Amino acid sequence: MVNYYIKESSRVTGSGDLEQLNELSYDEVLWIDMVAPTPEERRVVEDFLNINLQTQQQAEEIESSSRYYETESTLYANTSFLLANREHELSSEQVSFILCEGVLVSIRPLGLKAFNETIRRLYANHRLYPTCFHVMVSILESRIDIDADMLEALAKEVSNINKLPFEDKSEVRLDSQLLLTINRLQGNTMMMRESIIDKQRVVSSILKSDRFPSDTAPKLSMIIKDINSLVSHADFAFERLEFLQNTVMGLISLEQNKVIKIFTVATVIFMPPTLISSIYGMNFHAMPEIAWRFGYPFAILLMFLSVGVTLLFFRVRKLL
Repeated sequence: MVNYYIKESSRVTGSGDLEQLNELSYDEVLWIDMVAPTPEERRVVEDFLNINLQTQQQAEEIESSSRYYETESTLYANTSFLLANREHELSSEQVSFILCEGVLVSIRPLGLKAFNETIRRLYANHRLYPTCFHVMVSILESRIDIDADMLEALAKEVSNINKLPFEDKSEVRLDSQLLLTINRLQGNTMMMRESIIDKQRVVSSILKSDRFPSDTAPKLSMIIKDINSLVSHADFAFERLEFLQNTVMGLISLEQNKVIKIFTVATVIFMPPTLISSIYGMNFHAMPEIAWRFGYPFAILLMFLSVGVTLLFFRVRKLL
């Protein structure tokens, strides 16, 4: 799907008619927004601007030279936008920006909230976006705001997870689901940090460019400050999750040690009675207690005494 936005004297209008696009000049078109474009749609846009659009593979390359670069007439920028599913798991979607002949071309795989917000702003007050550069800065600004909201929601979830093991004051609640939740949050935090750092590289490169209008510099500087703040929050959230994970693992180890201790004490307690019963179970004819009238009660009493002595030993040594 391709939508493009035309500059008029008193407003900005949107259209999806690709046949009409070829009839327009560069000065009339402000922004071409491509959502999961087909090969035919890509060809039409390439013919209109006389450029080659990036492939998905080129957009996903992680080298700095692939994330942002300029040619004599064209500027290319690639970054990642995050999406959350119903299970609160994040996925990374690559978005490409191409600025050529005063026209912004955005290529994205699906609908994204930052683009919808920019389109709303564009219709509400088009005078704030006189050039394609202003539109691109607005998209990045909206995306950073969304990342901040996602990071805030993640921090709240981390705070709630931190209370789960200790909700019941009488016992500590530990289960595999808690560890899986911590692992999911750690993965989401790392993805958010990587995505934010990726935008930081792009915005830093934009600030060094002399193609962007001077009035976009304050907004770009503010975006950099917001990004630095988000990186710090992401690092803190990850450290908090790591601390929580270590705490849970430590509590699990303590619980396991308690169980092992119980089995160890039980084993030691029943070792003397087992030894006594083994001795008197050998059935040798030369054993004097076999013919003794009180031999059986004596063996039972001896077993109880051995258990009592063992328990007393553990009590004195404060092992129980």
